[in-house]
Amino acid sequence: MNSSMTNKMLINRRTLLKMIPLSDRTIYNLEQRGEFPKRIVLTSRSVAWDLAEVENWIEEKRRSALKAARPGFFW
Repeated sequence: MNSSMTNKMLINRRTLLKMIPLSDRTIYNLEQRGEFPKRIVLTSRSVAWDLAEVENWIEEKRRSALKAARPGFFW
């Protein structure tokens, strides 16, 4: 087995939307622009996302928000 594929956890759309408070359309648009992890097509009616990739995306957003929120002084 390929070691890069071990312990991969996939999440469905419902779980993703609980983690990311954005609409389906917004997530799709972000994916198309390369700004969100790509969905994995499982069947003609089912897609999933790699949980680790989604969690990394959330962490990147958190880090960039912290940088933006700190202009160098405190109120």
